[in-house]
Amino acid sequence: MIGFLRIINFAESGKFIQCKRVLQCGFSVRTAELALEWSAPMVQALDSHTYGTMLRRCIQLNDPISAKAIHCDVVKKGSCLDLFASNILLDAYVKAGFANDALKLFDEMPERNNVSYVTLSQGNACEDPVGLYTRLHREGHELNPHVFTSFLKWFVSSDKAEIGWWLHPPIVKLGYSSNAFVGAALINAYAVCGFVDCARSVFEGILCKDIVVWTGIVTCYVENSFFEDSLELLSCMGMAGFMPNNYTFAMALKASIGLCAFDFAKGVHARILKTCYELDPHVGVGLLQLYTQLGDMSDALRVFNEVPKNDVIPWSFMIARFGQNGFCNEAVDLFIRMRQAFVVPNEFTFTSTLNACAIGKCYGLGKQIHGLVVKAGFDLEVYVSNALIDVYTKCERMDTAVKLFAELSSRNEVSWNTIIVGYENLGEGEEALSMFREALRNQVSVTEVTCSSAISACASLASMELGSQVHGLAIKTGNAEKVAVSNSLIDMYAKCGDIKDAQSVFNKIKTKDVPSWNALISGYSTHGLTREALRIFDIMKDCDYKPNGLTFLSVLSGCSNAGLVDEGQDCFESMIRDHGIEPCLEHYTCMVRLLGRSGRLEKAMELIQGIPYEPSVMIWRAMLSASCVQNNVEFAKRSAEEVLKINPKDEATYVLLSNMYAGAKQWADVASTRRSMKEKGVKKEPGLSWIEHQGNVHYFSVGKLSNHPDIKLINGMLEWLNMKAKRAGYVPDRNAVLHDMDDEEKDKRLWVHSERLALAFALVRMPSSRNRILIIKNLRICSDCHSAMKVISNIVQRDLVIRDMNRFHHFRAGICSCGDHW
Repeated sequence: MIGFLRIINFAESGKFIQCKRVLQCGFSVRTAELALEWSAPMVQALDSHTYGTMLRRCIQLNDPISAKAIHCDVVKKGSCLDLFASNILLDAYVKAGFANDALKLFDEMPERNNVSYVTLSQGNACEDPVGLYTRLHREGHELNPHVFTSFLKWFVSSDKAEIGWWLHPPIVKLGYSSNAFVGAALINAYAVCGFVDCARSVFEGILCKDIVVWTGIVTCYVENSFFEDSLELLSCMGMAGFMPNNYTFAMALKASIGLCAFDFAKGVHARILKTCYELDPHVGVGLLQLYTQLGDMSDALRVFNEVPKNDVIPWSFMIARFGQNGFCNEAVDLFIRMRQAFVVPNEFTFTSTLNACAIGKCYGLGKQIHGLVVKAGFDLEVYVSNALIDVYTKCERMDTAVKLFAELSSRNEVSWNTIIVGYENLGEGEEALSMFREALRNQVSVTEVTCSSAISACASLASMELGSQVHGLAIKTGNAEKVAVSNSLIDMYAKCGDIKDAQSVFNKIKTKDVPSWNALISGYSTHGLTREALRIFDIMKDCDYKPNGLTFLSVLSGCSNAGLVDEGQDCFESMIRDHGIEPCLEHYTCMVRLLGRSGRLEKAMELIQGIPYEPSVMIWRAMLSASCVQNNVEFAKRSAEEVLKINPKDEATYVLLSNMYAGAKQWADVASTRRSMKEKGVKKEPGLSWIEHQGNVHYFSVGKLSNHPDIKLINGMLEWLNMKAKRAGYVPDRNAVLHDMDDEEKDKRLWVHSERLALAFALVRMPSSRNRILIIKNLRICSDCHSAMKVISNIVQRDLVIRDMNRFHHFRAGICSCGDHW
């Protein structure tokens, strides 16, 4: 039974007892010596009472090894312990955490009483609390308040609090329901189970309520989110003459925070200061929760500096809250202060600090903390590993993130979600969907984060077929009703060209939030349906939803797409005047594009000059694009110069200038611009279009078709469309060809633009029953393709949808949704 040999020989000599020890494994039994030394004058022989006294001394000095040695001597002499001493020995084993030794001793005891059972229950040494209670009852031992209290506490600590109701009837039957100690334990068990009414019934039945009972019932109501009732109980407690203690104050803070009654919470803080409980750890954390919830990090830091900081909990709490509120540097500084204070971080501290590094994209610091995590042995903790993966994904180090993920032995859904979200945020939709499929193959539980990320990846790829499948999975797993998933679905259907399905998903959302409205408004704006976007924007305001910067950005973008100058200006002014939102660079970019493309270049330039900070590349590029559309060479050159000052290798600027010179047939300037591009290593992005068919994405580059398996069919379809379009009145816009060549060559080049190749493939491979054809393009659609698509939509009697880099174009029956303004 004992893992080492220890022999104690006791010999009586005069008025002292000499201890002789033989140790095989080097354990000290100084406790036994001390116990004998102080009791020597009274002890004539080592009987059960003496052993009991020695064992009690071992418990006081926290020396379980000496207790084992004494047990060895007892066994050697023939088990001379009575029930009293045996219970003390059992208590020594239980308190030392020697569960197996405690259970074996308990089973070998010739007799047991309720103290034996209670002692065993207090250390959670037995894995079957119900069986132990049943055994106690069958052996006929007394069921007193101490027994019931101990077993109820054991049930709660073993995550089996629901068994507490099983003890309630015998408690009532034996008349202990009015006992404060038993009642407090019952209240705690019912509180953990969420049975608030049962807990209140027990509370009302207690005759002499003490502060423990009051605190227990208040805690029950707070932990189960009955905040108003808990505050009423606190008031009744005060009227009953009980002063609140540290636990009561902590619950009062939690209840007031839950009700968002922050003024009341500050009143509680005043009472805490009067009663000097602000130094209590539980109260301190409650105060930190109050001020961080208010977003008042300065007051939170002031409270933090006053509370005792020798425990890791307040440090971890503040690091987490600073990170969550966007104060990443402050969170990291706190972690450094914690290390300087020699407080040992735990897995929660590391997780919170790494989360702050992820939010702040602090790659270098995250890597250093990774080293500390490995050194402290927390790299196998799944929550810490997930936080590390998140740091590397946010810092665009996917290779390292994937390597950590592969080495993680105990992955959970958060691990998978972090990798999927990481790929999706970096625009690698195909990789994100690949990981999503792998997660499904590994039977990972699908959460709303998983569904939202997979749907967003489908949106970035404009893969409506896959998006619809994920939508079905979301419905099957019960995640489709989650507002985050619904918002992703709205965005996905809108980006895949189906604004009707986007509207349908929006209509089914029971509890909409601001991102729900933003997603729908953005969808209508991108589709060129700006009047509808403005109507929804008005409904949003009428429903008391507060628009944010993204809302106004969507509306301004829609106005820019549709050329609604007055509406756009009113919206821009309202954003500042009525909603107090400071315009950012994106808002100014929309306004410059709106004014410039509407021919108001001077006003657009005035707006740029009035921006309170340095204009970005995007603003000057918008001005350059508008100048090119209006054929204003002076403004175009000025805008190009400003762009190239910021980014000398900006591809779009060279392309826009070259196109403008080509449109004006200034071929010398075209050649000069292209020569500058070559000298600086700037390459024009080739036109690329793609289309999804039966789960596969087919890519088409301008003028290149030699490797496609359907080359003959596509060429045949292109010739047929060219013939039909010319008969229907189509006239090639040769100005769209920005090269110096003859008209015949220009006509040939126009008909191999990437979107026409994709359309020819779709008409060849997709059945006529599929009325809608969606083509995605990486560049802006040219004027000739726009004219051709209007004519072809009337010829083939299908809805042609093209999403270029700016917006959607819906071609139907010879008309485009953009109204020829793009």
